[in-house]
Amino acid sequence: MKYASAFLSAVLLVLITMLVAGCGQEKEKYPAKATVNSLAPDITLTDIQGQRWRLADLRGKLVFINFWATWCPPCQEELPSMEALHRGMDRGRFQMLTILSNDNPELARMLAGKMGLTFPILTDPEARAAKQFGITGVPETFIIDSQGILREKIIGPRNWNSQAAWQMLAKYLPPSADAAAHSKTTR
Repeated sequence: MKYASAFLSAVLLVLITMLVAGCGQEKEKYPAKATVNSLAPDITLTDIQGQRWRLADLRGKLVFINFWATWCPPCQEELPSMEALHRGMDRGRFQMLTILSNDNPELARMLAGKMGLTFPILTDPEARAAKQFGITGVPETFIIDSQGILREKIIGPRNWNSQAAWQMLAKYLPPSADAAAHSKTTR
C-alpha cells in the first residue's frame, strides 16, 4: 500500500510539473505587455452595439481605455465619474473606450442602460487585449496620447471627474482645432 501511494504521488508530481511547464509556453502566443512610454498595442475589438474599434484608427486623439466588469464593485463605483468625463471631453480630441473583462456583454448592456452610460463598451471574449495590456485585475485604466504612446497606467478605481484627473488628462490632450488654427495665424 505504501508503494502504491508513493507511486501515485510521484506520477502526480510529474503531471503537475508538466502542466506548469506547459503553461509557461503559452506566453509566447502574445506580444510583450504594454509599457508606459512605449507604443500601445494595436487592438481591434467590437463594442456591444456591433461597431468595430481599432486603436490605431484613433491616432490624433487622446484615448482613455478602462478594463472593467459588471461583477466588480469598484468598477461600478467609478462608472458615473467616467460617464461625466466622457460627456465633458471634446469628442474631436478625446475617445473613451471601456473593455469588458471576463464578463457577459448582456449584463454590461443592462447596467449601461440602468446607469445611462453612453461611452463605448467593447468586448474581449478571448482576453487578448487584456493580455496585451498586461492587466492584473479590474478596474485598470490606460491613457494613450495622440501619437499612440501609452502614457499612464492606473490600477484601481478613480474619480475620473475630479480636478486631478482632468489635469492629468489635459497634459496629453492634442491641441484643439481652434488652438491649432490660432497658432498658425500668429506665427
